[in-house]
Amino acid sequence: MSSSSPQEFLGFLLGSTHRRISNAFARALKPFGITPEQWSILLMVCGREGINQKEVAAAAAKDQPTTARIVELLQKKGFIRKTASPTDRRAFQLYATETGRALIENTSSLEQQTIDAAVQGLSPAKLEELRSMLKLLYHNTGNTLQE
Repeated sequence: MSSSSPQEFLGFLLGSTHRRISNAFARALKPFGITPEQWSILLMVCGREGINQKEVAAAAAKDQPTTARIVELLQKKGFIRKTASPTDRRAFQLYATETGRALIENTSSLEQQTIDAAVQGLSPAKLEELRSMLKLLYHNTGNTLQE
């Protein structure tokens, strides 16, 4: 395929679309003092109390140093707390604080609104087809989904 515009390349289109959605969500979250990246980690901790940092990194498809920095920020903001693992003293278990859980409750609708705006005009069948195609692309790039 010959193309004269970067917007016609699939990788460019996927990346640009991700950035636009992420930027829209970041604007919505700004008054709450949290970024989409931090929010996604906090959401994961709220859903899996006691998860360790290594599991968070794997589920979020992030390297461990990046995950550790995000966890430290969330802890400083009072959204999560860390405790030493009873089975591995090098590992930390993560728990959401009341403040962290309240933040997720108050902002989950913002994430849904951002996604709803992005997929406006897609039928439920087309949306499911898109989701299926993206999962296949994700799988084909050598990663495994952790759901």
